[in-house]
Parts: sequence; structure tokens; C-alpha cells
Amino acid sequence: MTRNSSDAWYLGIDLGTGSCKSVIVDTDGKVLGFGVGQYESSDVQAKWREQNPEAMVSGLVQSAKAAMEDAAVSSDCCAGLSLGAALHGILAMDKKGKPLTGVMTWADDRASHQAKKIKGEIDPAVLYQETGCPVHWMYPLYKILWIREEEPDIFRTSDRFISAKEYMTKRFTGHYMVDYALASGTGLLNVHSLKWNATALELAGIRAEQLSPLCSPKETIPEIDPELARQIGIPQTTPFVLGSSDAANSNFGAGAVHAWQGTCMIGTSGAFRIISPKPILDPLARGWCYVFDDDHWLVGGAINNGGVALSWLQDIFNSALKETKGVEPLSFDDLIRLAEQAGCGAQGVLCLPFFAGERSPNWNLNSRAMFFGLTLKHDARHMARALLEGVCFRMRTLGEILEEISGDIRQIRASGGFTRSSFWLQTLSDTMNRELVVPAWGETSGRGAAFWAMLGTGLLSDITEAIDKVELSETYLPNEEHARVYDNLFEIYKALYGAVSPYFEKIANIQEKLTGKSHL
Repeated sequence: MTRNSSDAWYLGIDLGTGSCKSVIVDTDGKVLGFGVGQYESSDVQAKWREQNPEAMVSGLVQSAKAAMEDAAVSSDCCAGLSLGAALHGILAMDKKGKPLTGVMTWADDRASHQAKKIKGEIDPAVLYQETGCPVHWMYPLYKILWIREEEPDIFRTSDRFISAKEYMTKRFTGHYMVDYALASGTGLLNVHSLKWNATALELAGIRAEQLSPLCSPKETIPEIDPELARQIGIPQTTPFVLGSSDAANSNFGAGAVHAWQGTCMIGTSGAFRIISPKPILDPLARGWCYVFDDDHWLVGGAINNGGVALSWLQDIFNSALKETKGVEPLSFDDLIRLAEQAGCGAQGVLCLPFFAGERSPNWNLNSRAMFFGLTLKHDARHMARALLEGVCFRMRTLGEILEEISGDIRQIRASGGFTRSSFWLQTLSDTMNRELVVPAWGETSGRGAAFWAMLGTGLLSDITEAIDKVELSETYLPNEEHARVYDNLFEIYKALYGAVSPYFEKIANIQEKLTGKSHL
């Protein structure tokens, strides 16, 4: 069918930690255009990761305009837009609606002391069972507590605490509101009642009135701010659908909306998630349970070390090569090709890829990376292969935990930057011994945001209709011989972790004493 430039289209916006990505889809869910707007994080101190909210507004406008130009659509035909955003960010606002802080992102670990202290004051299991969030510094609950203890003047002046998405939603609609999904990633929401949690509020020292009103992701405002509409180039009468988090949108945009469908995302970091018709809480709190919408929950776990681990190896190799004349720096693709040459199992080299600490399942910022099994016969190829396999073993760990608490996962859908590598996709299929399906459009979070725009305006009636809107490009089946090798190595991998984990905190303390700062 030939598309007319005047046909209706939907805008999905994914507000990330380093950039904003916008996706335009038609009424069939087909991607018509894509755009990116950049903004930077400031690192005020070694553990701080902040963003300027106004720079994020500029990045959003830039990405939306770029997507419209890429799609060559008529600006008057935008039938709806929706906004997704990264979880766990927070900023303080004064009574005049001015920011008192930057956006403290998920990677900002200044509140590690506060989280550790809370663990000693309350039963972490009780808080987890109510909020679905393990006691961990990435959650805004502990960042608010940090502001209260370390910046008391700012805390006293703060009228409310909001996320970057809420800041953007206020700009679009003139109202403060937050969807259940994003709210559930704060550590402040009761995932059963879908109300702000009294225990968490008391710990943070704030009132429910200092947080935004809670809404369904389907909440729709019939028009948007005229100035922001003008900047983007769409009508003021464009419906704004509140939407969800980037994590929830990743599943939605991949068409993985049933409990038997898992989504494996590997980008800079990584995550393994399912959508469940009921909240599922792990007795050991190895993962998290967030809200997806009014009737579904997002259950899973996240890892710190995805592509960032490969970046570390890339930097190591390139620093050694920079003095060699005529040798080009190694790219990601070069490292993947090196890994391919090593053979399944990296000739017995294993990697615990904790270069940036660890989130699920053990929630240990002090976890450290290691290579095990190296001999004089091993080289860069085996290190590259072992590192990739190590990241895949982390995903297998999360997958096994999810199956333990939720039931059989029959299909895994892939998303994130690693989907650009057929070798990495096959390696994941082999290590997990599962079929791996790849959507044709890899930016699933942005597409998921566009699906919310379609759902909120009535084009979709149910989240399951997204399945028919997602075109699949490739299916990877596990190599049985490789799967047997990985089964054996995975047992050693788990035993190795258990053997060295008691020393993580000790070596982290020594590193900090020797250098005077954290190594993360």
C-alpha cells in the first residue's frame, strides 16, 4: 500500500539518560521515521550523575523534529503522542516550579550510604514486599533521603520531587502527573494498592502531596502547550497520552506482552523482563516488581554490565595500540570479530563481568570483574569471547530466577544495541539454550511509547494487540553442541562467583584507600 503524507501518524518519545529518541509510526504500527536529540550528564563528583532538565527539553524537541523530517509526514496529521522515560531519576523543585537540583539519574550512586543505613534500620524484605523495589541506592527514595541529610537547605525549600518525565509532562500539559510504571521505579509506590507507600514516605521524610498525582499510562490530555507544539511542529490539539517507563515500553514495543514471553535487552546495561497479570515478589528479593499499567506488572532484573563491559575491553586494547603507527583503533565490530575467532567457551576462559558493580540478583555495588582460566596460550580473542559469554551468563541467571518465580518462559524477544550483532544474538541463544526472536525494529522503547499513543486515543483497545503490530526479522535457535558446553561452564561460573564474592567488599575498600576514590 502506498502511504500518503497526509495519513495519520503517532509519535513515541523515549527520554533516555544520554539522549532522547523519537519514533513515528503509522496506524499499522510500522515505523516511518526516527530521530535522536543529544544531551550530556554532568559528573559533579565521582559518584554523581546529573542532567540539566532544560537541556533534556531541547533534546526532546530536536529528536521529534528529526523523526518528522525522516518520516516526511504532514505535521498536521499527528494523531497522538506519548512519552516514555528512564526509571529511577529524581529532581527537587521549589514552589515556583524551578529546579533546585539537576536530574539525579539511575546511575547516580551518591545515596549508597543512605541505602546501607536503611538496611540496618528496617527489615528490607518488608519494604520490598510492599514496593517491589529492593533496598538499593538507585531508587529515588534514597536520593531524597540523601538530599534531606546532605543538602538540608534544599530539602527544606523543596516543594515537590519529580522525575525528568514529570518535568517534561508538566511542560506538555501544564499538570504534574506520573504514571504507575514510572512511580513504581521510585521505591515509594505500593505495587499492590497503586498508592504512595506510607512506610517509604516516612523513611524519606516527605508527604504524599510532594509527589505527583498517580495516573494510568492511558491517561490522555486532549491538547498540549502551544509553545512546545510550535517548537516541535505539531498541532496544539495533538492528544498527549501519559505513557509508561522505558523498561515497560521496551516489552510493549517488542510485542512481548504475555507472561510466557521474556524480553532480553542488552545496551550499555541490560535487563530481562516479563509482563505479568499479577504482582510477583521474589522471597529473596533478587529482582524487582514494577507496575506496567492498571492491570499488569513488569517483573524482572537488571544488570549494570552490558555493552559498557565491552567498551572497557575496547579501551584497554586501544590504549595499547595508540602508539603503533598505521594501526586503526578497534571498533565494537572488531571486538565481536575477535570473539568469533576464539570458539565456543573461549577455550576455558571465564569472565565475571562486574566492571560497574552489580544490580540483580545480588545488588552489590562492590562486585568486581575477573577473568579466570587464562594461560600462556590465551590471547585477546579469548578475553573478548569470555567477556561476551559472561554477559550472556548474567542474562541466563536472571532468566532462571524469573522462571523460578513466575513459570516457564517459552519465547525470548531481543532488544537493545546488541541486536545489531548476529554473533552476540546466537551466543545468547546458545548460553540460555532458548529460541531468541528479534523484532525488525530494534528501538523498542520508542515504539512502545508510540503504542501508548495509539492505545490512549482508541486505535488499540488492549496491550495484546501490539503483538500483531510488531514485525519479526530473525529467529535464533540454540546450537545443541554449544548449549552443552555452556551448561558445563555455567556451573563453574556460578561456583566461581560464590567463591570470590566474599572478597568483593574487601578489594573495593582497598581500591578506595589506594586511590582515594571509588573505582565505579
